[in-house]
Amino acid sequence: MAAERKMPVLVGVDGSEQSLVAAQWAVMDGDLRTAPVRLVTVVDDASRDDAALELLSRVAEQCRSDRPRVEVFDEIKHGLPIENLVWASSGAQLLVVGSRGRGQVAEAVLGSVSTAVAMHAHCPVVVVRDRRTSFAVGPVVVGVDDSAPARAALRFAFEEAAARQTDLLAMHIWRPVLAEYSWIETPQAGAAWFSLDDAQRELDEQLATWREKYPNVEVRNVVRYGHPVEELTKAASHGQLLVVGHRGIGGFKQLLLGSVAHGVLHHSECPVAIVRSSLTP
Repeated sequence: MAAERKMPVLVGVDGSEQSLVAAQWAVMDGDLRTAPVRLVTVVDDASRDDAALELLSRVAEQCRSDRPRVEVFDEIKHGLPIENLVWASSGAQLLVVGSRGRGQVAEAVLGSVSTAVAMHAHCPVVVVRDRRTSFAVGPVVVGVDDSAPARAALRFAFEEAAARQTDLLAMHIWRPVLAEYSWIETPQAGAAWFSLDDAQRELDEQLATWREKYPNVEVRNVVRYGHPVEELTKAASHGQLLVVGHRGIGGFKQLLLGSVAHGVLHHSECPVAIVRSSLTP
């Protein structure tokens, strides 16, 4: 019986430098996942098809040269980039886009496209900046609270760290209200004081299952005072990937991953993965 084909890594390409870097990242990740890569260019005018075909052919050839083991497919779609990429993401295991790209094919600025698809895609989204020349060094960094989106992000982060054979840095960023305590409200217990030790203990508990599943992943866990966006982007400045959940509000109430996701998309030096809880079985 023929092996079942894996869902592809989808990447939006518009000819900008940012989208070309995104394609480079996507084919590298496709190689790690042993998954095909699907290059998509969206045009709003059929008269641009020839230019789009030329662009896709050039990018596909470069991707195949970089990673010969990866099957690379290309496709032109007509209409609006956001709608097309979000729709196509339902058939992908990962969507990769560049940030703030403006190329000769697409009229849309990928800065706005990247933010929109990150919040609405049917699969995890990785937004790649063009500030890095290498994506193969450093740890995978993940922001953790006890919300469903953050748990989905933690799962994704472990998978990526295992595939990349690199360390995982799991961070809970916490803002104390009084001295070493923070006032939180939980559905189970109502309002309560929450200490640094409590935060560390809950983080350890969240990591325990995944440590067992991925024993070869070296994990460092950190509970730190500060602003989530600032602390996560600082920790990931030399990382391979920064992973956050989308709209996570949990028992660690001070970590609001909806606003954090938006913030790290704009400030991170490394690629950012946005993962929603609905994407986890």
